[in-house]
Amino acid sequence: MRNMGSVDRVLRSITAIATGTVIYADVVTGTAAILLGVLAVHFVLTSAVSFCPFYVLLKFSTVKK
Repeated sequence: MRNMGSVDRVLRSITAIATGTVIYADVVTGTAAILLGVLAVHFVLTSAVSFCPFYVLLKFSTVKK
């Protein structure tokens, strides 16, 4: 069951790439880098499968009907 639209997927992918770049360039380090890295991985995985478990909890969807 999809709950993520195309625009949402693209924005998440761009955000994940930007976050990874910032971490790789050592602009953000330490605990903040770890937390942002986990969030970036979540964004990549959810974009790949078009499903976000947090959207289910919030009863939210970005898929056009």
